[in-house]
Amino acid sequence: MTRLETSHTDDTHVVLGKLTSPHGVKGWLKVYSYTSPMDSILDYPEWWVRKGETLTPMTIIQGRRQGKGLVVQLKGVEDRDAAEALAQTDIVLPKSALPALAADEYYWHELEGLAVFTQAGERLGRVSYLFETGANDVMVVRGDEDAIDKRERLLPFLPDDVIVEISLEDGRMVVDWDPEF
Repeated sequence: MTRLETSHTDDTHVVLGKLTSPHGVKGWLKVYSYTSPMDSILDYPEWWVRKGETLTPMTIIQGRRQGKGLVVQLKGVEDRDAAEALAQTDIVLPKSALPALAADEYYWHELEGLAVFTQAGERLGRVSYLFETGANDVMVVRGDEDAIDKRERLLPFLPDDVIVEISLEDGRMVVDWDPEF
């Protein structure tokens, strides 16, 4: 499964990360990436930076790992003041620009919001978000108004084991999971 870890999407764009703060005095910015691996965000030469409701196209001049994070130099951002103006903005990409995946692969943002049912037809809730644990990815399923209860469940994302069926078209997922667990 390809990971694109995000909790903020709209119908046309997906959030890849965030420009967090300036780095140095020459316009570089620190980047918090939601992609896995984190530096794959640099594979996209043009980003859209969202500040409020405004989307601005930005071209990457250079990007690299810096310590435990990433830094980037963007075209037109030449000093610390210009970098400061972009701090705490989202890096977004049109969903249409994402690489196509194989039939059994999903971006995380595609799974968020799916209704989750047991094989017996009991509704557990909706996928709220996913996170990586090292051993496997985990889905956070929160009970909603139509669920059997309001519990939050952590389900391992294990296709052909826990995950029985995913239908993006129908907005649902079937899992092999004991609702009492």
